[in-house]
Amino acid sequence: MTIQSSQADRLIRAHHLHVAGTPLARASKVVIFIHGRHATGTAILPLTEPLAMDGLCFLAPDADTGSWYPGAFMAPIITNEPYLTNALERLGSIYHSLETLGFGREQIVLAGFSQGSCLVLEYAARHPHFYAGILGFSGGLIGPDPMVRNERGSFEGTRIFLGCSEKDPFIPAKRVLETAGHLEGLGAQVTARLYPGSDHVINENQYAHARAILTWDAVA
Repeated sequence: MTIQSSQADRLIRAHHLHVAGTPLARASKVVIFIHGRHATGTAILPLTEPLAMDGLCFLAPDADTGSWYPGAFMAPIITNEPYLTNALERLGSIYHSLETLGFGREQIVLAGFSQGSCLVLEYAARHPHFYAGILGFSGGLIGPDPMVRNERGSFEGTRIFLGCSEKDPFIPAKRVLETAGHLEGLGAQVTARLYPGSDHVINENQYAHARAILTWDAVA
């Protein structure tokens, strides 16, 4: 695959993306990394450093207001509209722009932390097909009941990692496990890990599982 630097730069400017890792024009795989509430793409990129490897490009957009939607992620969907729909459409636009540039589904990973993780998981659940990987750090599906949904399609064995603290102050462990079950029901290979304590962070074990997905290896 040959991508001209001018084409890559045009995509980055069009979507106002922050970039880390391998330049997009020379990347063999891309991670769209979505930041959490009251944050920025610039702030999330340092969290990608433990995942850096040759050929991997990280792209991080900014939410217009610092948050992708205003309310709690388990509130009724309508209370977060139209912001949620706009954020999901923006994520989809970035994804499809990468496809247009020449990246295949086996080359695009979705990742997010906290509110960004919720957004990524919600987008993927609404658009189930094969992805190069999905990394959900401290997040879960959006809405009051993730099991009352009408998605159709298959993840076709997509590897998904969900990691969260057992007593995370923002993400109930029950929602993480419900999310894992729902995504498995749509044909994903899901690894879900809950960690002791209440830290709202990406710990080293989570990074290890993420690196496994990015390199197609397995982690016990």
